[in-house]
Amino acid sequence: MIRKHNSWIFIIAGAVFYALSLNSCKHDPVLGDDPITPVDTTDISNPIDSTDNPVDTSGTPCDPEVVYFELDVLPILRSNCAFGGCHDDNSAQDGVILTSYTSVINTADVEAFDLDGSDLYEVITDDDPDKRMPPPPNNPLTSQQINLISKWILQGAKNETCNPGAGGCDTAAVSFAVQVLPVINTNCFGCHNDDVPNAGISLSSYEKIKAVAEQGLLVGVISWAPGYDPMPLGAQSPLPQCTIDQIESWVAAGAPNN
Repeated sequence: MIRKHNSWIFIIAGAVFYALSLNSCKHDPVLGDDPITPVDTTDISNPIDSTDNPVDTSGTPCDPEVVYFELDVLPILRSNCAFGGCHDDNSAQDGVILTSYTSVINTADVEAFDLDGSDLYEVITDDDPDKRMPPPPNNPLTSQQINLISKWILQGAKNETCNPGAGGCDTAAVSFAVQVLPVINTNCFGCHNDDVPNAGISLSSYEKIKAVAEQGLLVGVISWAPGYDPMPLGAQSPLPQCTIDQIESWVAAGAPNN
């Protein structure tokens, strides 16, 4: 009886630990309490009116060879690391905060031009699950995400800025593979995958992303529309307006797998 009792203690303790680990990326459901009527973005005959939020076409165009911290690196850290219980401003595990350029440079031991001397790179590439970040049950960063962070470090770990809409925003024939999926993988997948489907939403496949898009949820959360929880989680401002307009255009075209 003692052995049986002890086995139940271990089972319960394990279940509690797993449940707590799933809270690492927890946020409220994407819909607010107030009833809302999502904008119909599936009717291509009804063009999107973006006059209330015109795209800023000024500033420096983005160089595809440059990794930009705000656009490329911070969304990965925010989605996979900078949340409650880990490395947001309040939790700051091990003194590491990954919510801004200043906090990353000051607390994550990033050495410009030096991967071996950068603790941030070391923990995201560690083969030991007990040392690797993000820790299980969260998924490790993808090779593409690791390559972006390593390239940023090798380029000097700078806080370069650019405007994706500079010179104009092309919303014609938006590609799921080229314009939509990379945004979701960088900004959303850390909290919305099959292992950690926060708010009951997984964005791990085209079919699942399309379903969320057709419900109006995708455009609602990224545009910070009334009645929706603003996403990405922890962001201080919405995605660039050009990015939002391109995703809206893709949804309006029927969310094709192109």
